[in-house]
Amino acid sequence: MGDLAKIFKAYDIRGVVPDELDAATAEAVGAAFVRVTGAAAVVTAHDMRSSSVPLSKAFARGATAQGADVIEAGLGSTDLLYYASGSLGLPGAMFTASHNPARYNGMKLCRAGARPVGRDTGLTEIRALIEAGLPAHDGAPGTVSGRDLLDGYADHLKTLVDLSGIRPLKVVVDAGNGMGGHTVPPVFAGLPVELVPLYFELDGTFPNHEANPIEPANLRDLQAKVRETGADLGLAFDGDADRCFAVDERGEIVSPSAITALVAVRELAKHPGSSIVHNLITSRAVPEIVAEHGGTPVRTRVGHSFIKQTMAETGAVFGGEHSAHFYFRDFWFADSGMLAALHLLAALGEQAAPLSKLLAEYDRYPASGEINSEVADQAAATARVRAAFAGRPGVSTDELDGLTVRGDGWWFNLRPSNTEPLLRLNAEAADEKSMAGIRDEVLAIVREK
Repeated sequence: MGDLAKIFKAYDIRGVVPDELDAATAEAVGAAFVRVTGAAAVVTAHDMRSSSVPLSKAFARGATAQGADVIEAGLGSTDLLYYASGSLGLPGAMFTASHNPARYNGMKLCRAGARPVGRDTGLTEIRALIEAGLPAHDGAPGTVSGRDLLDGYADHLKTLVDLSGIRPLKVVVDAGNGMGGHTVPPVFAGLPVELVPLYFELDGTFPNHEANPIEPANLRDLQAKVRETGADLGLAFDGDADRCFAVDERGEIVSPSAITALVAVRELAKHPGSSIVHNLITSRAVPEIVAEHGGTPVRTRVGHSFIKQTMAETGAVFGGEHSAHFYFRDFWFADSGMLAALHLLAALGEQAAPLSKLLAEYDRYPASGEINSEVADQAAATARVRAAFAGRPGVSTDELDGLTVRGDGWWFNLRPSNTEPLLRLNAEAADEKSMAGIRDEVLAIVREK
Protein backbone atom coordinates (compact mmCIF):
# COMPACT_ATOMS: atom_id res chain seq x y z
CA MET A 1 0.00 0.00 0.00
CA GLY A 2 1.31 3.45 -0.94
CA ASP A 3 1.66 6.63 1.10
CA LEU A 4 -1.92 7.64 1.87
CA ALA A 5 -0.88 11.20 2.72
CA LYS A 6 0.30 11.59 -0.86
CA ILE A 7 -2.81 10.33 -2.62
CA PHE A 8 -5.61 11.63 -0.37
CA LYS A 9 -6.31 15.07 -1.84
CA ALA A 10 -8.72 17.82 -0.89
CA TYR A 11 -11.67 16.27 -2.71
CA ASP A 12 -10.59 12.93 -4.15
CA ILE A 13 -7.96 10.19 -4.09
CA ARG A 14 -5.43 10.29 -6.90
CA GLY A 15 -1.94 9.01 -7.69
CA VAL A 16 0.41 7.17 -10.02
CA VAL A 17 -0.48 3.49 -10.56
CA PRO A 18 0.87 1.25 -9.08
CA ASP A 19 3.60 3.18 -7.24
CA GLU A 20 1.22 5.42 -5.27
CA LEU A 21 -2.19 3.84 -5.85
CA ASP A 22 -2.53 0.07 -6.12
CA ALA A 23 -5.16 -2.64 -5.75
CA ALA A 24 -4.46 -3.10 -2.04
CA THR A 25 -5.13 0.58 -1.44
CA ALA A 26 -8.35 0.49 -3.49
CA GLU A 27 -9.53 -2.57 -1.55
CA ALA A 28 -8.85 -0.84 1.75
CA VAL A 29 -10.68 2.30 0.56
CA GLY A 30 -13.69 0.18 -0.42
CA ALA A 31 -13.84 -1.39 3.03
CA ALA A 32 -13.34 1.92 4.85
CA PHE A 33 -15.90 3.68 2.62
CA VAL A 34 -18.55 1.17 3.68
CA ARG A 35 -17.61 1.59 7.34
CA VAL A 36 -17.70 5.39 7.20
CA THR A 37 -20.95 5.65 5.20
CA GLY A 38 -22.71 2.72 6.85
CA ALA A 39 -23.88 1.71 3.39
CA ALA A 40 -25.70 -1.54 2.73
CA ALA A 41 -24.91 -1.10 -0.97
CA VAL A 42 -22.71 1.11 -3.16
CA VAL A 43 -22.59 1.82 -6.89
CA THR A 44 -19.39 2.10 -8.95
CA ALA A 45 -18.38 3.24 -12.41
CA HIS A 46 -15.04 3.56 -14.16
CA ASP A 47 -13.35 5.30 -17.06
CA MET A 48 -11.35 3.76 -19.94
CA ARG A 49 -7.90 3.67 -18.31
CA SER A 50 -6.32 0.21 -18.24
CA SER A 51 -5.99 0.36 -14.45
CA SER A 52 -9.60 1.40 -13.81
CA VAL A 53 -11.21 -2.04 -13.95
CA PRO A 54 -8.65 -3.70 -11.63
CA LEU A 55 -8.95 -0.85 -9.15
CA SER A 56 -12.75 -0.92 -9.22
CA LYS A 57 -12.75 -4.70 -8.73
CA ALA A 58 -10.39 -4.32 -5.76
CA PHE A 59 -12.65 -1.64 -4.26
CA ALA A 60 -15.61 -4.02 -4.68
CA ARG A 61 -13.72 -6.76 -2.82
CA GLY A 62 -13.17 -4.42 0.09
CA ALA A 63 -16.76 -3.23 0.11
CA THR A 64 -18.30 -6.70 -0.11
CA ALA A 65 -15.93 -7.98 2.61
CA GLN A 66 -17.62 -5.43 4.90
CA GLY A 67 -21.05 -6.79 4.00
CA ALA A 68 -22.14 -4.23 1.38
CA ASP A 69 -23.52 -5.12 -2.03
CA VAL A 70 -21.83 -3.50 -5.04
CA ILE A 71 -23.70 -2.45 -8.17
CA GLU A 72 -21.26 -2.00 -11.04
CA ALA A 73 -22.42 0.46 -13.69
CA GLY A 74 -19.29 -0.28 -15.73
CA LEU A 75 -17.93 2.23 -18.20
CA GLY A 76 -19.21 5.71 -17.51
CA SER A 77 -18.47 9.38 -17.05
CA THR A 78 -18.21 10.88 -13.60
CA ASP A 79 -21.61 12.54 -13.99
CA LEU A 80 -23.08 9.16 -14.92
CA LEU A 81 -21.82 7.95 -11.52
CA TYR A 82 -23.52 10.94 -9.89
CA TYR A 83 -26.72 10.06 -11.76
CA ALA A 84 -26.41 6.51 -10.46
CA SER A 85 -25.87 7.67 -6.89
CA GLY A 86 -28.74 10.14 -7.10
CA SER A 87 -31.30 7.96 -8.86
CA LEU A 88 -30.51 4.81 -6.84
CA GLY A 89 -30.03 6.63 -3.53
CA LEU A 90 -26.67 4.94 -2.94
CA PRO A 91 -23.13 6.05 -2.13
CA GLY A 92 -20.88 5.85 -5.15
CA ALA A 93 -17.29 5.53 -6.31
CA MET A 94 -15.94 6.67 -9.68
CA PHE A 95 -12.57 5.35 -10.83
CA THR A 96 -10.82 7.98 -12.90
CA ALA A 97 -7.93 10.42 -12.87
CA SER A 98 -9.92 12.86 -14.99
CA HIS A 99 -7.50 14.93 -17.09
CA ASN A 100 -4.28 13.55 -15.57
CA PRO A 101 -1.79 11.64 -17.76
CA ALA A 102 -2.27 7.92 -18.40
CA ARG A 103 -0.04 6.75 -15.54
CA TYR A 104 -2.46 8.23 -12.98
CA ASN A 105 -5.73 6.95 -11.61
CA GLY A 106 -7.99 7.82 -8.73
CA MET A 107 -11.32 7.64 -6.96
CA LYS A 108 -14.07 10.22 -6.62
CA LEU A 109 -16.41 9.26 -3.79
CA CYS A 110 -19.89 10.44 -2.89
CA ARG A 111 -22.59 9.62 -0.37
CA ALA A 112 -26.13 8.73 -1.37
CA GLY A 113 -27.73 11.41 -3.51
CA ALA A 114 -24.31 12.35 -4.98
CA ARG A 115 -23.39 14.27 -1.81
CA PRO A 116 -19.67 15.03 -1.88
CA VAL A 117 -16.98 13.22 0.05
CA GLY A 118 -13.99 15.51 0.51
CA ARG A 119 -11.31 16.12 3.10
CA ASP A 120 -13.82 17.55 5.59
CA THR A 121 -16.74 15.30 4.65
CA GLY A 122 -15.32 11.78 4.88
CA LEU A 123 -11.92 11.41 3.22
CA THR A 124 -10.03 12.15 6.43
CA GLU A 125 -12.10 9.52 8.27
CA ILE A 126 -11.53 6.95 5.52
CA ARG A 127 -7.78 7.52 5.60
CA ALA A 128 -7.65 7.36 9.40
CA LEU A 129 -9.62 4.11 9.45
CA ILE A 130 -7.27 2.49 6.94
CA GLU A 131 -4.22 3.64 8.89
CA ALA A 132 -5.68 2.34 12.16
CA GLY A 133 -6.52 -1.04 10.67
CA LEU A 134 -9.91 -2.13 9.40
CA PRO A 135 -11.91 -4.43 11.68
CA ALA A 136 -13.32 -7.60 10.19
CA HIS A 137 -17.00 -7.66 9.30
CA ASP A 138 -19.14 -9.87 11.50
CA GLY A 139 -21.59 -11.26 8.99
CA ALA A 140 -22.07 -12.45 5.44
CA PRO A 141 -20.19 -10.74 2.59
CA GLY A 142 -22.04 -8.63 0.08
CA THR A 143 -22.68 -9.47 -3.55
CA VAL A 144 -21.60 -7.88 -6.84
CA SER A 145 -24.00 -7.27 -9.73
CA GLY A 146 -23.95 -5.23 -12.93
CA ARG A 147 -26.46 -2.66 -14.16
CA ASP A 148 -26.50 -0.67 -17.40
CA LEU A 149 -27.41 2.92 -16.56
CA LEU A 150 -26.27 4.71 -19.72
CA ASP A 151 -29.67 5.09 -21.38
CA GLY A 152 -31.31 6.17 -18.13
CA TYR A 153 -28.58 8.78 -17.64
CA ALA A 154 -29.06 10.14 -21.17
CA ASP A 155 -32.84 10.27 -20.85
CA HIS A 156 -32.67 11.99 -17.48
CA LEU A 157 -30.39 14.77 -18.69
CA LYS A 158 -32.76 15.55 -21.54
CA THR A 159 -35.62 16.03 -19.08
CA LEU A 160 -33.67 18.88 -17.43
CA VAL A 161 -33.19 21.07 -20.53
CA ASP A 162 -35.90 21.95 -23.04
CA LEU A 163 -34.45 21.16 -26.47
CA SER A 164 -37.80 20.69 -28.21
CA GLY A 165 -37.76 23.80 -30.35
CA ILE A 166 -34.12 24.26 -31.28
CA ARG A 167 -32.97 24.73 -34.86
CA PRO A 168 -30.70 22.15 -36.53
CA LEU A 169 -27.09 22.51 -35.41
CA LYS A 170 -23.79 21.08 -36.59
CA VAL A 171 -21.63 20.26 -33.57
CA VAL A 172 -18.06 18.99 -33.46
CA VAL A 173 -17.24 17.06 -30.29
CA ASP A 174 -13.68 16.20 -29.26
CA ALA A 175 -13.85 13.42 -26.67
CA GLY A 176 -10.06 13.20 -26.37
CA ASN A 177 -10.36 9.37 -26.37
CA GLY A 178 -12.11 9.76 -23.03
CA MET A 179 -15.56 8.97 -21.72
CA GLY A 180 -17.33 11.58 -23.85
CA GLY A 181 -16.97 9.12 -26.71
CA HIS A 182 -19.17 6.74 -24.72
CA THR A 183 -21.77 9.18 -23.38
CA VAL A 184 -22.24 11.77 -26.15
CA PRO A 185 -23.93 9.45 -28.72
CA PRO A 186 -26.86 8.38 -26.49
CA VAL A 187 -27.31 11.89 -25.08
CA PHE A 188 -27.38 13.49 -28.53
CA ALA A 189 -29.60 10.76 -29.99
CA GLY A 190 -32.91 12.20 -31.18
CA LEU A 191 -31.75 15.82 -31.14
CA PRO A 192 -31.60 17.95 -34.32
CA VAL A 193 -27.81 17.81 -34.16
CA GLU A 194 -25.39 16.77 -36.87
CA LEU A 195 -22.57 15.29 -34.79
CA VAL A 196 -19.00 15.46 -36.07
CA PRO A 197 -16.99 13.18 -33.74
CA LEU A 198 -13.30 13.59 -32.94
CA TYR A 199 -11.38 10.92 -31.02
CA PHE A 200 -14.38 8.96 -29.77
CA GLU A 201 -12.37 5.73 -29.51
CA LEU A 202 -11.89 4.92 -25.83
CA ASP A 203 -8.14 4.81 -25.15
CA GLY A 204 -6.63 5.57 -21.76
CA THR A 205 -3.20 6.17 -23.31
CA PHE A 206 -4.58 9.35 -24.95
CA PRO A 207 -2.86 8.85 -28.34
CA ASN A 208 -4.03 12.12 -29.93
CA HIS A 209 -3.71 14.65 -27.13
CA GLU A 210 -4.20 14.82 -23.38
CA ALA A 211 -7.85 14.85 -22.36
CA ASN A 212 -7.36 18.19 -20.63
CA PRO A 213 -9.20 20.90 -22.55
CA ILE A 214 -8.13 23.68 -20.20
CA GLU A 215 -4.78 23.61 -22.05
CA PRO A 216 -5.28 25.54 -25.32
CA ALA A 217 -3.00 23.16 -27.24
CA ASN A 218 -5.50 20.35 -26.62
CA LEU A 219 -8.25 22.35 -28.37
CA ARG A 220 -6.40 22.95 -31.64
CA ASP A 221 -7.84 19.92 -33.43
CA LEU A 222 -11.35 20.92 -32.36
CA GLN A 223 -10.84 24.50 -33.51
CA ALA A 224 -9.57 23.33 -36.90
CA LYS A 225 -12.44 20.89 -37.40
CA VAL A 226 -15.08 23.53 -36.52
CA ARG A 227 -13.60 25.88 -39.14
CA GLU A 228 -13.19 23.10 -41.69
CA THR A 229 -16.76 21.83 -41.39
CA GLY A 230 -18.52 25.17 -40.84
CA ALA A 231 -19.95 23.89 -37.59
CA ASP A 232 -22.10 26.01 -35.30
CA LEU A 233 -19.92 25.17 -32.29
CA GLY A 234 -17.41 22.71 -30.93
CA LEU A 235 -17.41 20.93 -27.58
CA ALA A 236 -14.48 19.30 -25.78
CA PHE A 237 -14.70 16.99 -22.78
CA ASP A 238 -11.99 15.95 -20.36
CA GLY A 239 -11.11 12.31 -19.66
CA ASP A 240 -14.03 11.52 -17.36
CA ALA A 241 -16.36 13.89 -19.26
CA ASP A 242 -17.45 15.87 -16.23
CA ARG A 243 -16.02 19.11 -17.70
CA CYS A 244 -17.11 20.71 -20.96
CA PHE A 245 -15.27 23.39 -22.95
CA ALA A 246 -16.55 25.10 -26.08
CA VAL A 247 -15.33 26.92 -29.16
CA ASP A 248 -17.58 29.17 -31.22
CA GLU A 249 -18.36 29.07 -34.95
CA ARG A 250 -15.10 30.91 -35.70
CA GLY A 251 -13.09 28.30 -33.82
CA GLU A 252 -12.39 30.76 -31.00
CA ILE A 253 -12.20 29.38 -27.45
CA VAL A 254 -15.19 30.29 -25.29
CA SER A 255 -14.47 31.32 -21.70
CA PRO A 256 -16.01 28.87 -19.20
CA SER A 257 -16.96 31.96 -17.18
CA ALA A 258 -19.12 33.11 -20.11
CA ILE A 259 -20.82 29.71 -20.12
CA THR A 260 -21.31 30.02 -16.35
CA ALA A 261 -22.98 33.40 -16.81
CA LEU A 262 -25.15 32.13 -19.68
CA VAL A 263 -26.40 29.09 -17.78
CA ALA A 264 -26.88 31.20 -14.64
CA VAL A 265 -29.18 33.56 -16.55
CA ARG A 266 -31.16 30.58 -17.94
CA GLU A 267 -31.53 29.06 -14.47
CA LEU A 268 -32.52 32.40 -12.94
CA ALA A 269 -35.22 32.72 -15.58
CA LYS A 270 -36.71 29.47 -14.25
CA HIS A 271 -35.97 30.18 -10.60
CA PRO A 272 -36.06 33.96 -10.05
CA GLY A 273 -34.06 35.36 -7.16
CA SER A 274 -32.04 32.21 -6.60
CA SER A 275 -28.45 32.00 -5.44
CA ILE A 276 -25.70 31.20 -7.96
CA VAL A 277 -22.36 29.85 -6.71
CA HIS A 278 -19.13 30.75 -8.51
CA ASN A 279 -15.59 30.00 -7.49
CA LEU A 280 -13.04 32.72 -6.89
CA ILE A 281 -11.31 32.39 -10.27
CA THR A 282 -14.38 32.93 -12.43
CA SER A 283 -14.60 36.27 -14.21
CA ARG A 284 -15.99 39.17 -12.18
CA ALA A 285 -18.54 39.37 -14.99
CA VAL A 286 -20.27 36.34 -13.43
CA PRO A 287 -21.35 37.95 -10.13
CA GLU A 288 -22.14 41.18 -12.01
CA ILE A 289 -24.47 39.40 -14.43
CA VAL A 290 -26.06 37.27 -11.70
CA ALA A 291 -26.90 40.41 -9.73
CA GLU A 292 -28.18 42.19 -12.85
CA HIS A 293 -30.65 39.32 -13.36
CA GLY A 294 -31.91 39.37 -9.80
CA GLY A 295 -29.84 36.52 -8.43
CA THR A 296 -27.52 36.35 -5.44
CA PRO A 297 -23.88 35.54 -6.31
CA VAL A 298 -22.02 33.39 -3.77
CA ARG A 299 -18.21 33.19 -3.95
CA THR A 300 -16.44 30.00 -2.87
CA ARG A 301 -13.25 27.98 -3.08
CA VAL A 302 -12.16 25.98 -6.12
CA GLY A 303 -13.11 22.30 -6.13
CA HIS A 304 -16.21 20.19 -6.57
CA SER A 305 -16.71 19.24 -2.91
CA PHE A 306 -16.54 22.90 -1.83
CA ILE A 307 -18.93 24.03 -4.56
CA LYS A 308 -21.43 21.25 -3.81
CA GLN A 309 -21.33 21.92 -0.08
CA THR A 310 -21.89 25.66 -0.59
CA MET A 311 -24.73 24.99 -3.02
CA ALA A 312 -26.42 22.70 -0.53
CA GLU A 313 -25.99 25.23 2.28
CA THR A 314 -27.40 28.12 0.24
CA GLY A 315 -29.93 26.21 -1.86
CA ALA A 316 -28.24 27.60 -4.98
CA VAL A 317 -29.83 26.59 -8.26
CA PHE A 318 -26.55 26.52 -10.19
CA GLY A 319 -22.80 26.76 -9.71
CA GLY A 320 -19.92 27.27 -12.12
CA GLU A 321 -16.14 27.11 -12.07
CA HIS A 322 -13.69 28.62 -14.54
CA SER A 323 -12.25 25.12 -14.95
CA ALA A 324 -15.52 24.24 -16.76
CA HIS A 325 -17.17 22.32 -13.96
CA PHE A 326 -20.88 23.18 -13.89
CA TYR A 327 -23.21 22.16 -11.03
CA PHE A 328 -27.00 21.89 -10.98
CA ARG A 329 -29.45 21.75 -8.09
CA ASP A 330 -31.74 19.64 -10.25
CA PHE A 331 -28.88 17.15 -10.74
CA TRP A 332 -28.42 16.45 -7.02
CA PHE A 333 -26.18 19.56 -6.75
CA ALA A 334 -23.58 17.61 -8.76
CA ASP A 335 -21.54 18.68 -11.76
CA SER A 336 -22.24 17.61 -15.32
CA GLY A 337 -20.34 18.82 -18.35
CA MET A 338 -22.94 17.15 -20.52
CA LEU A 339 -25.80 19.05 -18.91
CA ALA A 340 -23.92 22.32 -19.45
CA ALA A 341 -23.44 21.31 -23.09
CA LEU A 342 -27.19 20.76 -23.46
CA HIS A 343 -27.85 24.23 -22.03
CA LEU A 344 -25.43 25.67 -24.57
CA LEU A 345 -27.15 23.82 -27.42
CA ALA A 346 -30.55 25.01 -26.21
CA ALA A 347 -29.47 28.64 -25.87
CA LEU A 348 -27.88 28.62 -29.32
CA GLY A 349 -30.68 26.70 -31.00
CA GLU A 350 -33.46 28.87 -29.58
CA GLN A 351 -32.31 31.89 -31.60
CA ALA A 352 -30.70 32.60 -34.95
CA ALA A 353 -27.48 34.41 -34.00
CA PRO A 354 -24.10 32.62 -34.04
CA LEU A 355 -22.54 31.56 -30.76
CA SER A 356 -19.98 34.38 -30.78
CA LYS A 357 -22.73 36.99 -30.86
CA LEU A 358 -24.88 35.15 -28.32
CA LEU A 359 -22.02 35.08 -25.80
CA ALA A 360 -20.69 38.59 -26.38
CA GLU A 361 -22.70 40.09 -23.51
CA TYR A 362 -21.36 37.46 -21.09
CA ASP A 363 -17.65 37.89 -21.89
CA ARG A 364 -16.71 41.33 -20.56
CA TYR A 365 -13.07 41.30 -19.44
CA PRO A 366 -9.76 40.02 -20.84
CA ALA A 367 -8.44 37.08 -18.84
CA SER A 368 -5.21 35.11 -18.82
CA GLY A 369 -6.76 31.69 -18.57
CA GLU A 370 -5.16 29.28 -16.12
CA ILE A 371 -1.36 29.32 -16.36
CA ASN A 372 0.58 26.60 -14.56
CA SER A 373 4.09 26.97 -13.16
CA GLU A 374 6.07 24.07 -11.72
CA VAL A 375 8.11 25.40 -8.81
CA ALA A 376 10.24 23.70 -6.17
CA ASP A 377 8.61 25.52 -3.23
CA GLN A 378 5.02 26.61 -3.81
CA ALA A 379 4.70 28.34 -0.43
CA ALA A 380 7.89 30.38 -0.95
CA ALA A 381 6.83 31.46 -4.44
CA THR A 382 3.43 32.55 -3.12
CA ALA A 383 5.10 34.47 -0.29
CA ARG A 384 7.26 36.35 -2.80
CA VAL A 385 4.16 37.41 -4.72
CA ARG A 386 2.34 38.43 -1.53
CA ALA A 387 5.30 40.57 -0.46
CA ALA A 388 5.61 42.20 -3.88
CA PHE A 389 2.01 43.49 -3.79
CA ALA A 390 1.73 44.23 -0.08
CA GLY A 391 1.23 47.88 0.74
CA ARG A 392 0.47 49.04 -2.80
CA PRO A 393 -2.22 51.76 -2.84
CA GLY A 394 -5.72 50.42 -3.42
CA VAL A 395 -4.61 46.78 -3.31
CA SER A 396 -6.41 44.20 -1.15
CA THR A 397 -5.84 40.50 -0.61
CA ASP A 398 -7.62 37.44 0.74
CA GLU A 399 -6.64 33.82 1.20
CA LEU A 400 -9.95 31.98 0.82
CA ASP A 401 -8.16 29.68 -1.63
CA GLY A 402 -4.53 30.43 -2.36
CA LEU A 403 -3.75 34.14 -2.70
CA THR A 404 -6.20 36.54 -4.34
CA VAL A 405 -4.99 40.10 -4.97
CA ARG A 406 -7.30 42.89 -6.20
CA GLY A 407 -6.49 46.32 -7.54
CA ASP A 408 -8.27 49.04 -9.49
CA GLY A 409 -9.95 47.15 -12.35
CA TRP A 410 -7.84 43.99 -12.03
CA TRP A 411 -7.39 40.87 -9.91
CA PHE A 412 -5.37 37.70 -9.86
CA ASN A 413 -5.42 34.44 -7.94
CA LEU A 414 -2.41 32.22 -7.32
CA ARG A 415 -3.12 28.84 -5.77
CA PRO A 416 -1.46 25.43 -5.49
CA SER A 417 -2.99 22.54 -7.41
CA ASN A 418 -4.72 19.89 -5.30
CA THR A 419 -3.67 17.13 -7.69
CA GLU A 420 -0.30 18.15 -9.20
CA PRO A 421 2.94 19.91 -8.08
CA LEU A 422 1.94 23.20 -9.70
CA LEU A 423 1.03 26.80 -8.93
CA ARG A 424 -1.95 27.99 -10.96
CA LEU A 425 -2.34 31.64 -11.96
CA ASN A 426 -5.55 33.28 -13.15
CA ALA A 427 -5.57 37.01 -13.91
CA GLU A 428 -8.19 39.41 -15.26
CA ALA A 429 -8.36 43.14 -15.93
CA ALA A 430 -10.49 45.79 -17.59
CA ASP A 431 -8.33 45.81 -20.72
CA GLU A 432 -5.85 43.53 -22.45
CA LYS A 433 -2.77 45.64 -21.69
CA SER A 434 -3.47 45.78 -17.96
CA MET A 435 -4.19 42.05 -17.81
CA ALA A 436 -0.96 41.21 -19.63
CA GLY A 437 1.02 43.47 -17.31
CA ILE A 438 -0.31 41.86 -14.14
CA ARG A 439 0.03 38.35 -15.59
CA ASP A 440 3.65 38.86 -16.64
CA GLU A 441 4.65 40.52 -13.36
CA VAL A 442 3.28 37.66 -11.26
CA LEU A 443 4.77 34.95 -13.49
CA ALA A 444 8.19 36.63 -13.33
CA ILE A 445 8.07 36.56 -9.53
CA VAL A 446 6.81 32.95 -9.38
CA ARG A 447 9.40 31.70 -11.85
CA GLU A 448 12.14 33.99 -10.45
CA LYS A 449 12.97 35.53 -13.81
